[in-house]
Amino acid sequence: MMNFLGNSPMVTTARVWTRLPDEFRDNAQPTAWADANRAGEVIDSFLEGPLFDDHGNLYVTDIPYGRVFKITPQAHWELIAHYDGEPNGMKWLSPGVLVIADYQNGLMQLDVKTQTVSPLLKRRQSESFRGINDLTFDSHGNLYFTDQGQTGLHDPTGRVYRLRTDGQLDLLLANVPSPNGLVLSPDERVLYVAATRGNEVWRAPLMSDGSVSKVGRFFSSHGPMGPDGLAMDVEGHLMVANPGLGCIWRLNERAEPTEVWRSEAGHALTNLAFSPNTPCAVATESASASILRFDTPCAGAPVYTGSTAH
Repeated sequence: MMNFLGNSPMVTTARVWTRLPDEFRDNAQPTAWADANRAGEVIDSFLEGPLFDDHGNLYVTDIPYGRVFKITPQAHWELIAHYDGEPNGMKWLSPGVLVIADYQNGLMQLDVKTQTVSPLLKRRQSESFRGINDLTFDSHGNLYFTDQGQTGLHDPTGRVYRLRTDGQLDLLLANVPSPNGLVLSPDERVLYVAATRGNEVWRAPLMSDGSVSKVGRFFSSHGPMGPDGLAMDVEGHLMVANPGLGCIWRLNERAEPTEVWRSEAGHALTNLAFSPNTPCAVATESASASILRFDTPCAGAPVYTGSTAH
């Protein structure tokens, strides 16, 4: 694996830290989500959406079975929500309240203490979303999210939205082949969007008037499935989960791979998150329901919440 300058990136292994316990695996049955997204495979889970709290607890979603789990630093798993939905990406809306990108229901919110799930934004102007996938906040509390559905190169009409704190919903992109993970640059002037079925990451400069301009292809991958979850480190390097290749890329400002972490437990590396204030990250290996852990050159960039404001 070589970058464009001919230099080999450092390649290491992401090790299994913990797996979904057997007590949560006795429910395998056909699901509508797996019929559409896993070729009808009967699976006991599909983990996604890793997110830490300030105490080092990790939260993950289980898309086909509508579950949200909490994993303590000691690797103890607790089911904190089980509802009629298909939860994917998550971020903190406020202390103790998660906002969830739900493929079936739109934007949902989960009160961790009461374990209550309720709608936040189910539709846009009476039109249902195609299938919301992932989300991220900026430092002012504005929420960016992807509406992926079944879009791809055959139908490059996936959408990227921004939900402002005053409730205004901006359509930023409407031509993405499978918009998936997304993250802002540290200065918040650029939004990076994974276009999974286009096998690339897009770079969308954010203009002063709130629009995007001169959107381009930042990174191109290869293989059966492209970039999925994204994260940013404090040095401004983009971290990319690539389930088609079973690896995590770390890209510099020229999109050159400087480090690569390969999974030791299957290829379906769907998403990742940095541990708070430490040079360490985790990734979901969804096919085996494993959480992988790996050391990184630096800590992650700040992950903002809906209640954050400068």
